[in-house]
Amino acid sequence: MSTTPPDELASYFQVDANGVEQSDGASGSGETGGDQPEGRYNIAPSAEVFVVYEDGDLRRLDGFHWGLVPGWAKDLKIGNRMTNARAETVAEKPAFRRAFAKRRCIVPADGFYEWTKEPDPANPKKQRKQPHFISRPDGEPYAFAGLWERWRGDLDGTETEVRSTTIITTTANEPMSELHDRMPVMLAPEHWDAWLDPDNADIDTLGQLLVPAPPQLITHHPVSTEVNNARNQGAHLIEAVDPPPATEQLDLV
Repeated sequence: MSTTPPDELASYFQVDANGVEQSDGASGSGETGGDQPEGRYNIAPSAEVFVVYEDGDLRRLDGFHWGLVPGWAKDLKIGNRMTNARAETVAEKPAFRRAFAKRRCIVPADGFYEWTKEPDPANPKKQRKQPHFISRPDGEPYAFAGLWERWRGDLDGTETEVRSTTIITTTANEPMSELHDRMPVMLAPEHWDAWLDPDNADIDTLGQLLVPAPPQLITHHPVSTEVNNARNQGAHLIEAVDPPPATEQLDLV
């Protein structure tokens, strides 16, 4: 996943002036201080992602751990399996239903990556993971529908609060289906307020928002295999490379 600096996101998502927090970069604890981080071009699951959420009367932007950790979890490891939640079952599954009812959020992203299996140029008998970058043709950020949770427990000998998030996925639309059979739920601006409002208990209406995005919101191109290593960063990662022949699909990030 790729995202711009938080000050730009705060403006786009109408975050309150005093609602931008600076995370400590490790646990999603949301402690303020220091310079705001730059945009990132290769965010992998279990890393920190920016989240827009409602806190009382404020709309906030903060860094959360990517991988939902329910409050009842014994430790953070469960989050490794909770980076995505399926739209079809999110309102019923024990790990997600409480957050779906009260703690919905938006995960902003300039784009995201999807992998397919392609022939390896160095050895045609083998296959390699070929990343593709998916973004909006108009360059605007996506507003992924997400959920968030608060976990409190012992972390390295210290009582810690960790805020975490998951991204809701739905069936892929036509252009996305060229790469994968699932895609993130992308909320239109006119639905942001209803989605973020923790007092909105209309589960049926909220569920109607969890549908595939219009095809015109999707464009994609193959990018460098440097993306396969989450330590690699830089704007060059989202630049197009010569397309390989298409074959099998892998998981989305």
